[in-house]
Amino acid sequence: MLRIVSDGSIDMPADWEEQFKIHILPLKIQLGDQLYLQGRDVTARNFYNLVREKMQPPKTSLPSPAEMIHFYRQLAGKDDQVLSIHVGSRLSGTFAVAQQAAKELAGELAVVPFDSGAGSAAIGFMCREARMLAQRGWSLDSIVDRLAAVRNKLTVVFTVENLEFVRLSGRIGTIQSAVASILKINPIIQLRDGLLYMTQRVRTRHTAIDKICEEVRERVGSSKVHLAIVHAACPDTAQILVEKIRKLIPLHGDIVITELSIPVAAHLGPGTVGIVAYPILEGGM
Repeated sequence: MLRIVSDGSIDMPADWEEQFKIHILPLKIQLGDQLYLQGRDVTARNFYNLVREKMQPPKTSLPSPAEMIHFYRQLAGKDDQVLSIHVGSRLSGTFAVAQQAAKELAGELAVVPFDSGAGSAAIGFMCREARMLAQRGWSLDSIVDRLAAVRNKLTVVFTVENLEFVRLSGRIGTIQSAVASILKINPIIQLRDGLLYMTQRVRTRHTAIDKICEEVRERVGSSKVHLAIVHAACPDTAQILVEKIRKLIPLHGDIVITELSIPVAAHLGPGTVGIVAYPILEGGM
């Protein structure tokens, strides 16, 4: 049987985990000198309160190879295959840990790590796609090839409100983030080649939302797409984005709306909102 694994940076509707049999390795969040385990010690409900109490920006802590090996052994047997889909290797070291764990398990378990090149809802979409293709009888090699095609077609565009989180995370150029923060600018950030770049700077939140929609429309053209709206503690803004994007882009199925997972929100901050999309590929769902 194919076991599909991801890490805590995945974003998806609550029922996908069970529906598509996705196994999630929770990540640790560091606030000050204390570590919190995602889902046990810190949740979406209390995360921002903890950040305010600690008065320090949160950081994520990588799992150890031993932790990942234990996780694989718990869910898979010698006759299983494990497809382990993780946050992009240029954004986090989690994928490298998965590679090391897979190497140490060679001969015991068949583990294939996959670099999503992204995070958040992009990983959720990939896990869903992998499961649905496996149900169709696709081989693991064919599924990996399909996920690589999805990765190459991904559009990820978002804006943030709290630039202090972004600056301290180091995920986007420090100078760019500092300048934008001083000028009270709403940046438009895009994923390109596995890295995040500030591509535009606008003055208002309203303009930023419009720019996100315009950029996604320009990227996907007339193709029907799978599309997710992601947000960090700003559901009202996410709904505005839903209403705008429906009028601009041909969609395949419903829009997925999901709150950013804690490990992702830790680097982007509350008020982040954006779009993850990719076109339907040949033979796809």
